[in-house]
Amino acid sequence: MIRAVILGQGMVAAHLVVGVERIKAEELKPYGVPLAGYQLPYEIKDIEFLASYDVDPAKVGKNLHELCREMLNGLPVPETLKKLEVREGIHLGSLIGLVENPLGLERELSLRDAIDNLVDEWIKMEPNVFVNVITTEPAKRFNKIDKLEKAIEEEKEISASHAYAYAAAIYAKESGYPVSFINVIPTPLANDPAIVELYKSVNSVILGDDGATGATPLTADLLEHMAQRNRLVEFIVQFNIGGNTDFLSLTIPERNKMKEFTKSSIVEDILGYNAPHYIKPTGYLKPLGDKKFVSIHMEYITFNGLRDSFYVNVRLNDSPALAGKLVDLIRLGKIATDKGVTGTIYEINAFYMKKPGPIEAKSVAKIVAYYKLLDWLRNIGIDLGKRKPVT
Repeated sequence: MIRAVILGQGMVAAHLVVGVERIKAEELKPYGVPLAGYQLPYEIKDIEFLASYDVDPAKVGKNLHELCREMLNGLPVPETLKKLEVREGIHLGSLIGLVENPLGLERELSLRDAIDNLVDEWIKMEPNVFVNVITTEPAKRFNKIDKLEKAIEEEKEISASHAYAYAAAIYAKESGYPVSFINVIPTPLANDPAIVELYKSVNSVILGDDGATGATPLTADLLEHMAQRNRLVEFIVQFNIGGNTDFLSLTIPERNKMKEFTKSSIVEDILGYNAPHYIKPTGYLKPLGDKKFVSIHMEYITFNGLRDSFYVNVRLNDSPALAGKLVDLIRLGKIATDKGVTGTIYEINAFYMKKPGPIEAKSVAKIVAYYKLLDWLRNIGIDLGKRKPVT
């Protein structure tokens, strides 16, 4: 079994737990799960959710059945989620400006004691995968483990994601169970040498950063299309507008900057030159809800000096797109630790993330990364079989 803990009980987490439970109950086909057509050592039914953590007072203390019914606007919510209650997690400013009177274990405890409390809880639960889906937050790399530990002791300039990742590593060390920590927000974890080294030291895996679900994977594949045909890209415009909490958080400049960095890093990585571009999460409009609006415009020079361009407009259900990828990432994280892999894994990150770790890695088109991922799985001894269409 894969025993998972969720950090951040927002829309992505709600779609993840509901979707997995409905697939397990054979109410749904696993559409939107990229590797669902391949044979993996773990099936979706092997995923068990142990706990969920948040700091929103409107969520903490509610069971997931009740909360997901409120959040998912009429989608069926399995009764199995009644057994899970949202627990109080670590805040460290991650919801400042977004909710009133946020909670957080560090309100009454030192950060070190809050981390110890989490570790004690996890030792009783025995999880092996952690999924970080908290709201986008301001954060920085630490680069060295001692700097990370100093920030924890002093409780200065430390993000909630770094604190959770550190806690999971301490749990792995104290329990002796390797873990996989999956980071699908922009906070640099798989791109922070301090976190990567820490996870190597406890025989564990860190995957990240910032899950790629909508416009960014499409833009990456279009850039690869241009590069393969030796067309000169003159400029790229890509923007997203949504109405969920994550887009609300991006109205705060320092949070928006985190997302902008992970989204725009693909251009030079794929083309080999930094074409002029405007690639940003640009707006919040509440009536859009979770179904964001995406627009892409690219202009390029083709043969004989002529200019062509294309325009793409999309309405995309944002959170379930990421939740479907998390179903794979949870299974891949457990497979990696079973195989004794440690640190971060570029072949996984390159396909599922906007800014794949490790820090020196380059982004590639998702169509390229997909086949690199399959090769990596085969190279570590996984017999994938022939892909079967999910119908």
